[in-house]
Amino acid sequence: MTKRDRGRQRPRAALLAALGLAALAVAAPAGAQESREAAIAREQAQKASALTPPQPGRIERFLNDFEEAYVLGKVSWHPWFESAYAGGGFVLGAGWGRHVSPYNMIDLRGSYTIHGYKRLEAEFLAPRLLDDRAQFSLIGGWREATQVGFYGFGTANTSADDRVNYSFSQPYGQATLTARPARRYLVLAAGLEFTKWDQGSGGGSFPSVEEVYTPGSLPGLGASPTYLHAQGTAAIDWRPAADYARRGGYYGVRFHDFADQDDAWGFQQVDYEAIQHIPVLRDAWVLSLRGRVQTTFTKNDQVIPFFMLPALGGGSSLRGFSSWRFRDRHSLLLSAEWRVLANRYLDMAVFCDAGKVAARRSDLDLEGLKTDYGLGFRFHGPATTPLRIELATSNERDLKLVFSAKAAF
Repeated sequence: MTKRDRGRQRPRAALLAALGLAALAVAAPAGAQESREAAIAREQAQKASALTPPQPGRIERFLNDFEEAYVLGKVSWHPWFESAYAGGGFVLGAGWGRHVSPYNMIDLRGSYTIHGYKRLEAEFLAPRLLDDRAQFSLIGGWREATQVGFYGFGTANTSADDRVNYSFSQPYGQATLTARPARRYLVLAAGLEFTKWDQGSGGGSFPSVEEVYTPGSLPGLGASPTYLHAQGTAAIDWRPAADYARRGGYYGVRFHDFADQDDAWGFQQVDYEAIQHIPVLRDAWVLSLRGRVQTTFTKNDQVIPFFMLPALGGGSSLRGFSSWRFRDRHSLLLSAEWRVLANRYLDMAVFCDAGKVAARRSDLDLEGLKTDYGLGFRFHGPATTPLRIELATSNERDLKLVFSAKAAF
């Protein structure tokens, strides 16, 4: 090769070298980009393989377990906080349930309170009858209350200082059929109960009822009536659930016939009730309203025992007063709550109640109402309220702490 040829080859070699370097420069970032994308993909795959579902906290676990046990019947043992009678104090109880078919179940349960109230009960529940439009319940049980308060009759003429105590024991058996014929709003229910009341002396720190009253001054003192109690309900109900709701309403009437086997203590009673939940800001706030009237009728010159009269006072009516504080032939109750959703399982509420009892139906007006107000906290699931804690004070300047295992209304 001549010098001239070698001179011609040098520019070509330089050009090829430059092109090679350019190709490397272009390929290197692409390779680096691919490496970074591969690394990110590997990291995402590793994170995806290590993902676990969020774990509920203690309160959420308790409420989930309670709802499965108490409402859905998915476990054998469950808590049961139903007292034998209102006013018994803090309740401890448990039950054992078992399915006898895919839906039907039996439940054995019992409770005991700090005041010695006792309750034992067995239930057969068939929740999906008539193409899932009806529910049937059959219950047999026994209960005893040792120190139930009685303060006299009426609203204006009684005082907290008038309290005396009485006791009673009661075996009972009842059957109830509840149906929603159209699957939605209309609710029809019918029930039959056989029960025997055995009223006796009261325990506790207050005088026993027979130390202050006589059978002539207090109808039903010492009585042991045996009732065949028939009841029927017709209502419009579009709440998501009866024991916890933030929207919807309930408007219903319930008729009771208490037929005494000795034709001495028989009577009839009608309950009218209206409940409305008004959501505000997508359920973040709820205005809940309730009105209830209970009225009684006697038949064939029979007499209503004092312990069977409509009453107000306690955790589900006038919350700033003691249980059974006011008794008479007829009663009126009005309640309002402003509920605030604190989180998924906790509501806070401010509330007020007003009510009265009267010997005459015409006296159920808005004059002379007893009132209270207070603050409450409710731990709840989607359909239940296993714990309600409230602090209430009344126009008698009485301060009451309420513990309950169900919604106020």
